[in-house]
Amino acid sequence: MCGIALFISGIHIDLSHIQPHLTTFLENPSNQVNVDVDDTKAALRRRGPDSLGTKNVFLWPSDLDSQSVVSDEIEKRGCGKLEFIGATLQLRGSTPITQPLVDSSGNVLVYNGEIFGGVQVSRDSNDAEVLMESLGKCSSCKSHNHAKECSCNGEGLNSVPELLSAIKGPWALIYWQESSKTIWFGKDAFGRRSLLVHWPNSRDSRLLLSSVSPVSSICKNSDSGNYSEITESCFWEELPCGVYSVSIQDLDTDKHLVGEVRNHDWTDLMLHELVKWERSSVAPVTEKLNGYSSQDMQSACLVNMTVDIGNTQASLSLSYAVAVLTALRKSVTRRTILNHYCQAVSNAPVAVLFSGGLDSMILAALLDECLDAKYEIDLLNVSFDGQFAPDRISSRTGLKELRRVAPLRSWKLVEIDANLSSLTSETKHVMSLINPADTYMDLNIGIALWLAAGGNGWVDEMIGVDNDVAHHRVEYKSEARILLVGSGADEQCAGYGRHRTKYRCGSWARLHEELKLDMQRIWKRNLGRDDRCIADNGKEARFPFLDEDVIRTLLDIPLWEIADLDQPSGVGDKKILREVAKLLGLHEAAVLPKRAIQFGSRIARESNRKNFGSNRAANQASVGSALITSSLNA
Repeated sequence: MCGIALFISGIHIDLSHIQPHLTTFLENPSNQVNVDVDDTKAALRRRGPDSLGTKNVFLWPSDLDSQSVVSDEIEKRGCGKLEFIGATLQLRGSTPITQPLVDSSGNVLVYNGEIFGGVQVSRDSNDAEVLMESLGKCSSCKSHNHAKECSCNGEGLNSVPELLSAIKGPWALIYWQESSKTIWFGKDAFGRRSLLVHWPNSRDSRLLLSSVSPVSSICKNSDSGNYSEITESCFWEELPCGVYSVSIQDLDTDKHLVGEVRNHDWTDLMLHELVKWERSSVAPVTEKLNGYSSQDMQSACLVNMTVDIGNTQASLSLSYAVAVLTALRKSVTRRTILNHYCQAVSNAPVAVLFSGGLDSMILAALLDECLDAKYEIDLLNVSFDGQFAPDRISSRTGLKELRRVAPLRSWKLVEIDANLSSLTSETKHVMSLINPADTYMDLNIGIALWLAAGGNGWVDEMIGVDNDVAHHRVEYKSEARILLVGSGADEQCAGYGRHRTKYRCGSWARLHEELKLDMQRIWKRNLGRDDRCIADNGKEARFPFLDEDVIRTLLDIPLWEIADLDQPSGVGDKKILREVAKLLGLHEAAVLPKRAIQFGSRIARESNRKNFGSNRAANQASVGSALITSSLNA
């Protein structure tokens, strides 16, 4: 996990290609918002504690002699400045690196991600260094078209969008291509890594990119002349998934530098299909023969065919579950291959965000299969109601089941106890992390994730060992740098209550459309926020259920095999994953109902009481979508 940023100043930004309603260049206003480099460095350093670096690139109009301009005169002389910042949490590679990376051609890269396929990265190599080398070989055609459409000297080489489309795994990057005077930036098709953007506007004409927003932003109100606080939700927004470029060129009339922003399509066919998120088998089809449906024929032959039909269906369902299990096992393996850095930090290098529920139990069991037996595994569980929170109860039960199916593994259930009323400064800090998300639900989830990722809790080694032994909890801090998270399981496998509602109202087609909507907006509703809250602790969240091959496997399975919402909760929802759990020997976890972290940890209940007086009042205020009040900003 790394923190990356770019501040672009002194360049007129043309957004007309991505925001057609804008027809003029944005000039530098006098009331620029006070989001500065030092504040951003401090925020990024928490994400990347191993190293922090900066790199400035100065750009001049073609008729200006760059040798005659000193730094203090940059803005006065109409010159552009690119300020790159990179903070690194190193998880791969045999030698330390410091970002930004700069090659011999003057290209600059800040990168936050992992490459699990598409570009060859050896076990001892660093993803960023390998990507930098590959980017340096890309076509520098300034048309930014597909490389095959390009007639420049780079003919035959990959374009930058082609290379980035090929990467399997989570990523966000900012890259300066010196030969074409182009800034490339973006994030993967599912938005598994945070990248915020401030598009230039009348308040601040800079184009800014950052993994996370600074704690506060102060600007001058142009109408009253007074200074007032502006929350980052007004200033920043989640960058939509994709690849973008800013081509720097002279403006003929004034000889000012202009940056033209464009968005580029994914060039990989499989990635296009995953983004569209279409499946061929949405609803069961009743075939008819000579006027009789297959169901009628089955009824007529019920006595002779019941066993055969049942066995065939069970065998088919089992084959689907095995396919999902195989894809998930490979996904977890990719995300838990350790190198020197991870091995040296802790005896428990990988942890699981753990509720004891279906998704986290599957991840824990698969992690046991994939991780060398010499390592311990930390299970991070947060509670705002001590031993009485539902997730605390299920986590203890889950630990016992894991110890039964994997008795040789050393498991540590890290119980993280919290009291919302005492988290005043922490709450304000998390508010800066969730921005631009701004609802109470976002804040509750953000606090729970932030505390869980911090790993400061208690361990009771006797849970599930001997019920007659007096238990003794000892303080413990998880040092795991990699945290497995179950995001994407509910969105793909119909785990939410509204999925059942959509199915009952509109049957299979409506259910499919709701799942598609969830997957196409998960980057904005969940992943950016979750990435920022977890990474703030110097930890990297990895999402095995959002592996490209896992998504492809689930889309290839008929929807009625993914979920059967005619069945009750704990049976039909996420049906396919319940079968996977059984294959792993997790029979108790296989029947657990879905419970979101804000409810399972009971932070939602405590937040409702604190901010609304009661759960009833919170429900009346539609707390799930209610905006955080200004009192929390005080």
